[in-house]
Amino acid sequence: MGRLCAGRVAIVTGGGRGLGREYALMLAGQGAKVVVNDLGSTAAGEGADLSPAQQVVDDIKRAGGEAIVNGNDVSDWAGAKALIDAAVDTFGRLDVLINNAGILRDRMMVNMSEAEWDAVIKVHLKGTFAPSHHAALYWRQESKTQGKPVSARLINTSSASGIFGNVGQCNYGAAKAGIAAFTIISAMELRQYGITVNAIAPRAQTRMTEGLRERTEEEIKRRNPRWVAPIVVWLASEESAEVTGRVFEAGDGILKVAEGWHAGPGIDPVDDPNELGPQVLDMLRKARPNADIWGRDIVS
Repeated sequence: MGRLCAGRVAIVTGGGRGLGREYALMLAGQGAKVVVNDLGSTAAGEGADLSPAQQVVDDIKRAGGEAIVNGNDVSDWAGAKALIDAAVDTFGRLDVLINNAGILRDRMMVNMSEAEWDAVIKVHLKGTFAPSHHAALYWRQESKTQGKPVSARLINTSSASGIFGNVGQCNYGAAKAGIAAFTIISAMELRQYGITVNAIAPRAQTRMTEGLRERTEEEIKRRNPRWVAPIVVWLASEESAEVTGRVFEAGDGILKVAEGWHAGPGIDPVDDPNELGPQVLDMLRKARPNADIWGRDIVS
């Protein structure tokens, strides 16, 4: 057992399967006490079953670690607070919150229903904000009580769909782009309390992605969630104190930091729209093109 996170208390939402399961197991393997939060719903967000989360807890305990199951809904305001309270009440503190819970309801935008939009935005975006808010309140109070900054970690989950865009995922991509922005802004706001905020855009083979396209056996191995877990666990440790406001791509043979939006070429303001067209087109010819799902320039 490693000691990178020895004595730290971590919450992993969506911790019963896939990426969350790997995070929880590796955190425990590095000495953390873990709250495994998972409703146990389907990939579309239907139903509830605590047995996957309980299995992760059982595995951690068999290996000599400490963990508890939590079934609160992170997209519910009171449920999110109860989750934070459960960690503190059980283990006496909270050091790390990993917002990983999510669902998929992919559809082309013109075919998407209001319910499919609302469900994905609620679970991903509000399900990140609500527990983060309650955790940040706890850490701010701890900082005031101690008279010094804490050493807390907030780790969110974005996606290449949100950073670069992906057909058929306007709800999911919008939520994940929002989470990337939420990460950067929260990092600015919370640093004074000793709270770092970062995000992961994972590339992994989980039940949410396994049916999206056919992959070779070698591709599936490269997309094993265990390749994403190390950067998450390192960010959860005290070693990462100087890293905040960053979004990392991880898995499928890569570990990269996303560089975000930057201002491109510009022109002087024009007050007549009839004269604007040629100047805008020239400006766009000088600009870097949008990226594909891999972050590469789209070449027409």
